[in-house]
Amino acid sequence: MDIKKDGKDILLKQPDFDLDETLDCGQAFRWEKTGADTYSGAFLNKKLTISREEEDGVFRLHDTTVEDMEKVWADYFDLQTDYGELKRRFSEDETLSKACAYAGGIRILRQDKWEALSSFIISQNNNIPRIKGIIGRLCEHYGGYPSIEDMADETADSLSYLRAGFRAKYLVDAISRIRSGEIDLDKVAKMDIDDARKLLQTIKGVGPKVAECALLFGFYRTEAFPKDVWVKRVMANWYPDGLPECTKGVEGIAQQYLFHYIRTSGTEI
Repeated sequence: MDIKKDGKDILLKQPDFDLDETLDCGQAFRWEKTGADTYSGAFLNKKLTISREEEDGVFRLHDTTVEDMEKVWADYFDLQTDYGELKRRFSEDETLSKACAYAGGIRILRQDKWEALSSFIISQNNNIPRIKGIIGRLCEHYGGYPSIEDMADETADSLSYLRAGFRAKYLVDAISRIRSGEIDLDKVAKMDIDDARKLLQTIKGVGPKVAECALLFGFYRTEAFPKDVWVKRVMANWYPDGLPECTKGVEGIAQQYLFHYIRTSGTEI
């Protein structure tokens, strides 16, 4: 990561980073493409517009500070992780090598635990435009992404303005279990991965896929491995005996390359 101040903006020079592949791949729902090479979005209550400059590998973070860059966005965009080394490691496998070559700018967004968990509760059996609409209404109502305490008194009826359907009662159940101490999100981040999976799935409506997505994107448990219909096809056709050894411990990052590759490249399996 190489940064420098440019007026009110920050210029970031960062290899292995692509805005489309990172911000428009279904791992977060608060980013909108506002120009050919520009996205606007937010992390909790911190807003950002980021665009790609003409120079390869250079990005402009508009109207932000060095402090926010170092304390918020460097972590959020996972800029300290060497994705070049991860891709070299994954390229020991033929299929992953093709996936990494196809979309080499994917990075995991290190999101807030509650924001990710609640977002993926909203996401189930849903499409991305509708998910973004529900989350947009939630943020508009609260003036930013609400904390668990902000939502302490919510009921399924009081959340009707979200137009989230059955998902509202699942949000309420998650809030209740976390506020009661039954689920401690900070402990989930550190506990054995199988125990974390089981605990999150005690929340009404949270099945394996939602739990895995929350663990990967909200808790940065890179060993978590979400499986949607696309990834299930990948596993059935290319990895019937499981992922290769080169993905051990970072299966979730490998999943992002495979998911994007099979979903958008037109590759037949």
